[in-house]
Amino acid sequence: MKTIITDLGEYKPEYPIELLADPANVLFMDIETTGLTPANTNLYLIGCAYFENDEWHVIQWFAEKYEEELTLLTAFFDFVKKYKYLIHFNGNKFDIPYLQYKCDQFSLEGNFDSFTGIDIYKRIASLKNILGLPNMKQKTIEEFLGLNREDKYTGRELISIYHDYVCDHDDKYFNDLMLHNEDDIKGMFKVVSMLAYNDLFKQPVRVMKAQANYFNNMDKKRCQEIIMKLKLASPLPVPVSFRGNGCYFTGQGIDGQLKVPLYEEELKYFYSNYKNYYYLPAEDIAMHKSVATFVDKAHRVNANAANCYTRKKSLYLQQWDVEFEPFFKRDYKDKELFFEVTDEFKKDREGFSKYASHTLNAMLRDSMTY
Repeated sequence: MKTIITDLGEYKPEYPIELLADPANVLFMDIETTGLTPANTNLYLIGCAYFENDEWHVIQWFAEKYEEELTLLTAFFDFVKKYKYLIHFNGNKFDIPYLQYKCDQFSLEGNFDSFTGIDIYKRIASLKNILGLPNMKQKTIEEFLGLNREDKYTGRELISIYHDYVCDHDDKYFNDLMLHNEDDIKGMFKVVSMLAYNDLFKQPVRVMKAQANYFNNMDKKRCQEIIMKLKLASPLPVPVSFRGNGCYFTGQGIDGQLKVPLYEEELKYFYSNYKNYYYLPAEDIAMHKSVATFVDKAHRVNANAANCYTRKKSLYLQQWDVEFEPFFKRDYKDKELFFEVTDEFKKDREGFSKYASHTLNAMLRDSMTY
């Protein structure tokens, strides 16, 4: 077995790893095998990136012959004992089950129970439509990020090269195999920046400024919107824009802008305890029985869930779950929910920040329906 350690120099993750964990506790991992099924294929290379002495390094364990799988596994698990976080791309589906099968096959006690796993693929898989990508394969993501690889082989093509290396130990084959794995890890340094898009929906955003704006829609109808200037939790590697639920987001770096429709109309607030209310048809409102008792019986009826409301004309913003109360609706059976933009809310920057995060998550859910 060969063990190769390479200083990566200027290469480093293009994402603030500190948001995940202390870099000294983090390990990036990628493996190379002669096939997808561990029962009848061989593990021949494990590569890891780690942070030490203010620099990132790659360590690679390479099996020079098929019989060195156990030696490779033992060296890997001895090395990783001091780390707590494991970053990989789709490792939950392939790398980790493959390595665990091999450990069981050799009765090796190695396992991944002590790690907090960070599967980049799993965290960003739901963003395919938001980002306008055809799929979430690593190669597609690398192209989206503008990554150009040095190696010229795919993992599948390297299988025959490894078999050739086992036969004649040609250094050219060895270099091709090692370069591919090293580029996989360098590529992961780039791909990990995709977590910034996940942060857009999972981490709080800060609204730096919010203001109303008037515009004419396609039907030349005068409309209102709220424009929010945002500061994001982590920098977006590629500028992005998307629509959803009538809202529009654009982002570049740590700056974002969110446009949300602002409604000026009369909406209804429905009381939940309708049995304690009368409905007054002439006024089209509900009134608590303690007060409405004095209303002529001919002008009142017992309220029900659909007519137990009060009406209010004001400015409103839509919400997609009950995040802000009281909430208003256009009618009892309507699914759309709104809350009032009061004078107090207009001055509430934390409230706007909460609303911006709420809206972004609603836009993400909307993107996942098509």
